Amino acid sequence: MSFRLLRGALFRLPPEAAHGAALGALAAARSCGLAHRLAPAFDAAPVRCLGLDFPNPVGLAAGLDKNADYVDALGALGFGFVEVGTITPRAQPGNPRPRLFRLPEHGALINRMGFNNKGVDHAVRQLERRRYRGVVGVNIGKNRDTPLAEALSDYAHCLERVHGVADYVVVNVSSPNTAGLRELQGEAALDALLGPLGEQAARLDAARGRPVPLLVKIAPDLDTADLDTIARVVARHPVAGLIATNTTADHSAVAGSRHADETGGLSGAPLAGPSTQVLAGLNEHLGGALPLIGVGGIHDRATARAKAEAGACLIQLYTGLIYRGPALLAEAARGFAQSR
Repeated sequence: MSFRLLRGALFRLPPEAAHGAALGALAAARSCGLAHRLAPAFDAAPVRCLGLDFPNPVGLAAGLDKNADYVDALGALGFGFVEVGTITPRAQPGNPRPRLFRLPEHGALINRMGFNNKGVDHAVRQLERRRYRGVVGVNIGKNRDTPLAEALSDYAHCLERVHGVADYVVVNVSSPNTAGLRELQGEAALDALLGPLGEQAARLDAARGRPVPLLVKIAPDLDTADLDTIARVVARHPVAGLIATNTTADHSAVAGSRHADETGGLSGAPLAGPSTQVLAGLNEHLGGALPLIGVGGIHDRATARAKAEAGACLIQLYTGLIYRGPALLAEAARGFAQSR
């Protein structure tokens, strides 16, 4: 069955149901030894970034596999790396349904999932038994009912638990779907968060005898002054790199479309320009001092190339994968390579 036909069948289901069905089918294909047949063929282009070796620069963004339940199946598609999460200390249901909306005429999604996940202990168990030997990142956040003033304790707990099973860890301070979370991108709040987390990460690295890079994921809804602030803060702490960007709260690009007025983060093709602009601005403010992972709106060769040209050493897919299927991996890899 072609991906176009499969997508047509899945798109007859509500978006969240389709999400679960697709992952379940992929896991079943892997268990039958068929998942590799879905992987597109493209030339290997190993990348050294964050002190890690990636077989290719195209990764899966956080959000698709929130609980690390499908790492082996997703890895079989040919991703250079897989990022799971966002994980919180305790399991939580997330926001009420419906909370995921398709805008197919724009190649976009709006979601207000709200960090729905089974909790950090479940994710650690899943990652301990994984067979996928590629690079795995773990994206961490705070529980919805944890006051913002106590957010550090949630991030610290998650970092402690996942450090032994992650190749890198991402501090997510940029989701628009947890009330107040983006306030952690402010200078004082980010300083207060990254200082202790950086020290904790260094202690864990030393105790376990291996470095696990600590990254920060930022929002696309930031101006030049915000980017300057973030660049100054991360320079003061042992942050290994940044991921730009999360989804956007600005829905103006899809105004007038069905679901455009739904609350939540917009992802997909309309995010490509704003996200890449933030990536380029962040790279300029940092002076190229830190590795950057570009994510947001990659849906073809040109948008993948634009991320590389803006300063990304790696890229990630999510919404584009929903609309384009596994073939986008190869197309994105070739586009990224064109900038080298």
